[in-house]
Formats: sequence, structure tokens, C-alpha cells
Amino acid sequence: MSAGVVAIQGDFEKHIEAFRDIGVEALEIRLPKELSSVDRLVIPGGESTTVGLLMQRYGLGEAIKERAHQGMPVWGTCMGMIMMARSVQGRPGQYTLDLLDVEVERNAFGAQVHSFEDLVKIEGLEEAVLGVFIRAPVISHCGAAVTALGFYNDRVVAVREGNRLGTSFHPELTEDRRLHRFFMEIG
Repeated sequence: MSAGVVAIQGDFEKHIEAFRDIGVEALEIRLPKELSSVDRLVIPGGESTTVGLLMQRYGLGEAIKERAHQGMPVWGTCMGMIMMARSVQGRPGQYTLDLLDVEVERNAFGAQVHSFEDLVKIEGLEEAVLGVFIRAPVISHCGAAVTALGFYNDRVVAVREGNRLGTSFHPELTEDRRLHRFFMEIG
């Protein structure tokens, strides 16, 4: 089984390293044709406006939606979760993939200087994970089919809808690989 990581911008190398740490082949994905070589996909952190524009320009967004609707597991971390959302609070025209029935609030904990790390309890994991929050979004509304998996100060920071995951934080920036293993077991 292999994982792809959207490699347009952001911390994609860290996700690739995390997958390799658990023995999973991980490939950089930039073009629609590259999606056929992977079983699942991570959309990493980055800047959502820029990444959205590039996904549209090169057809990668439509290709990801098509594969996701065919059943490919997809996980968005931080900006990746914003890209997967149905809508972005206060930004009605922002391009998203509409793969998670959630509304997200960008930069919910503040600007880059307000970045922090703290423990987050995730449903299904015995011990909390270290959440690295960098200009992190939160989920402000979940649709009926969405399960909230993680909370930080009563705010939803991790969700699952079928074989799709979203996390507000960056698990790839820690040494803990449990969420990457969890993602590999989906589907």
C-alpha cells in the first residue's frame, strides 16, 4: 500500500518522512496523473489560497475529488483540512474540495506568533497526541455524517467522515506516528 502527499507547498516532506518511518511508500503528488500511483492521499499544511489556485490551474483538485468519490482515503492536516472543507467561515468564495461536510474557521488560534503545542485526546487512541498548532483552523460546524475525533479547549480539531480525515494540527512535526498508522488502516 502506498500514500501520496500533495507536494505543491508546505510541509509535505515531513509527511513523507512519517510514512517512511512506518514502512509505507510515500510519493510526492503534483499532477493529476500521479494520483493513479497511490492508494491514499494527504493534503498537508500550507497556504490555502495559493494551493487552491494551483490545484485549480493544474486540474489536481478535480482529480482528487474524483478519486475521493471513488473511495480513496484522504487526510487533510491544517491547511489540508481547510481545502477539504465544504466551506470556510467568512470566505464564501474560497475554493475548497468539498470532501468533508464541515465549515472551518481559519487561523482560529491567532497568527503565526501564537503557534503552540499541546496534548490532544483523539477518539480511539489510548494516549493523547501532541498537537502542533500553527495558524491552525478549527471546525465551527460539522454535518450529520461527520464524527468529531479530537477536541482542544472544547473546539473540534480532528474529524472523520467515512474514509476522510481532517486535523487542525500537524502530527507530522512530531515523532508520534500513530495518526499516520491510523490513516493507513482506513478504507
